[in-house]
Amino acid sequence: MNRATPDPEAEATLIEHLIELRARLVRGLLGVGVALLALLPFAKTLYSHLALPMLRQLPATQATQLIASDPTSGFFAPVKLAFFGALFLAAPWLLYQAWAFVAPGLYQREKKLALPLLVSAVTLFYAGCAFAYFLVLPAVFHALTAFTPDIVTIAPDPGKYLDFVLVIFLAFGASFELPVALVILTLLGWVTPKQLAESRGYAIVGVFILAAVITPPDVVSQLMLALPMCLLYEAGILASKWMAPKREAEA
Repeated sequence: MNRATPDPEAEATLIEHLIELRARLVRGLLGVGVALLALLPFAKTLYSHLALPMLRQLPATQATQLIASDPTSGFFAPVKLAFFGALFLAAPWLLYQAWAFVAPGLYQREKKLALPLLVSAVTLFYAGCAFAYFLVLPAVFHALTAFTPDIVTIAPDPGKYLDFVLVIFLAFGASFELPVALVILTLLGWVTPKQLAESRGYAIVGVFILAAVITPPDVVSQLMLALPMCLLYEAGILASKWMAPKREAEA
């Protein structure tokens, strides 16, 4: 029985792709490392600003401080924040490395569609995080402090507070990607703008269920996630209607 003869050209091409992938990963990690080194000296300041939405809502009778129940929490929380801040800042660079790796294998029409979607995805994620910091967190902490008895002092652990805020950021950043996700589904031909419009009622129910699952157990944060997602769903329908003729013309 004859064995298939390995194709030297195919093997060489695979090795070249692996080398290119390794180079892109190294460049991406270096970008994150540079951003992390730049943020580490300001880690304490960054954490102080991150805590402002909660500290500003505390009653005047309470000390505006967080209490580290774990001796290492006061150190690791700012460092952890600096790391996630580095990822946040380096996201465009990381996505550029991913784009540079896959772009040579795309057709010209695919590049024209993929690049705007990539830019839109990054912009919407940043917008979701900004929405969470400036609007959602103050409203959430205001609601929580308003219903907290006066005999209870609100002074969370720095690590737990950071985890809470990061979940909020991730939830809102990801939820703001909804229009991009709907456009991608339309471009792939899995759904049509008409189907999206007809499924509006089911989508709204799903949005409220999702908001109840991924946000903290308070009505304020759930509503502040669900309502923008409903508007973003409508924006996704409009964007899909605009993109659908382009897909049909290029098909």
